[in-house]
Amino acid sequence: MELNSRPVVEVSETDIYQESHTVLSDISFKIEKGEFVYLIGRTGSGKSSLLKTLYADLAFHKGAIEVAGYDLTKIKSKNIPYLRRKIGIIFQDFQLFPDRTVTENLTFVMRATGWKDRTKMKGRLAEVLMRVGLGAAAEKMPHQLSGGEQQRVVIARALINEPLILFADEPTGNLDPEVSSGIFGLFKEINRSGTSVLMATHNHKFIEDHPARVLKCDEGKLLDSAEHEFELSGHY
Repeated sequence: MELNSRPVVEVSETDIYQESHTVLSDISFKIEKGEFVYLIGRTGSGKSSLLKTLYADLAFHKGAIEVAGYDLTKIKSKNIPYLRRKIGIIFQDFQLFPDRTVTENLTFVMRATGWKDRTKMKGRLAEVLMRVGLGAAAEKMPHQLSGGEQQRVVIARALINEPLILFADEPTGNLDPEVSSGIFGLFKEINRSGTSVLMATHNHKFIEDHPARVLKCDEGKLLDSAEHEFELSGHY
C-alpha cells in the first residue's frame, strides 16, 4: 500500500504511560493525510504523554502504533531521527537555543537531520522563515523576538523537512489571545497546504470558531468526536 493512501498516524489498542503509570488505556485512532485534529483534556489527562509516544520519546508496551510509515512497535533508537524527519514537533515553551541566532537555531536542526549542502540549506531556511512571516528575523537572537515571533521560529523549525504531520503541544499556551489567533491561523494555513496537524490545546474558542475533529483524553480513555458525542466545554 502506498504511504500516500495510508493514515499518517494509526494507533491500535495501545496503552499510554506517564513514567510507570498508565494514563490512557486501550486507545485506537487514525489520522489521515491532510487532516486537522484537536487533542483536549484536563491537565494530567495524558495529552502530552500521547504526543511524546507518537514521536517516540516515550515507550509503550501494548498494542501497535505507526507514524509516517514507521512502525513504533519495533523502531530502533538509531531510526528515530529518520522518523523525526517526517514529522514536526512544536512545544509550548519554544526550546530555542538562547545563545544562537534564528539562523543558527534552524541550521542546527538541519544538520541534525542530515542536511549537508550549504546552498540548499540557505534556500530552505529562507523559505521556511518567509512561510511563517519572519523573513527579516534570520540574524536576530531569540531574546530580541516577542513570544509570538519565537513560536513562529519554532514552527519554521518544524517545517524544515516538509513533515507529513505536525504534533503541537499547547503551542499558544504562553501567548496572549491576539498573538494566539495569529499562530493558530498559521497552523490552519499549513494544514490547507496538505500537512496533517494534531494540536493539543486548552483553548476551546479555537474549536468553537474553527470546528474540526476532536480527540479528548478523559478518565483514562480517548474519546473521538468522529464516533462519540461529548461535552467540549469545561476545564480542559
